[in-house]
Amino acid sequence: MGRSRGGFGSKFHLVTDGKGTPPAIEVTAGQVHESTRLESVVATFIASRKHRRRRKPRKLAGDKGYSVPRIRDWLKAQGIEPVIPHRDDEHARHDPEIRFDKATYRQRAVIEQCVGWLKEYRCIGTRFEKLAVHFHGMPQLAMIRRYLKLLFSDRA
Repeated sequence: MGRSRGGFGSKFHLVTDGKGTPPAIEVTAGQVHESTRLESVVATFIASRKHRRRRKPRKLAGDKGYSVPRIRDWLKAQGIEPVIPHRDDEHARHDPEIRFDKATYRQRAVIEQCVGWLKEYRCIGTRFEKLAVHFHGMPQLAMIRRYLKLLFSDRA
């Protein structure tokens, strides 16, 4: 549990597929910046798709917290198109040739809905567990429950 402006808290760093199922999630202290965890979460996502034909996503949408040149360069080196809006203080110096696909960015709502779904679990939303070791298991259990529902939802 880390301290940030709003007090003690935690952050979820996650990547979801197009349907809102999160195969990769990390929980960090509240003061940890989003851009520091992107590489490890995306690497976990790619590793979780090792048996699929297309392992890497074509595009990755992120909020303005991920608008860092290092992140954009890393994503391009991985063959992933970054769909990240520029921060307000970047407009004067960013490359005008960089396009921003608003239609793709709107699909980022799936991630926000996934975070909202995670926080519907009372033990995750209020974080009763003080130790990080105990708390890190809660999102994993929620994801397992979601996968089981998806797996057995169409069976009688």
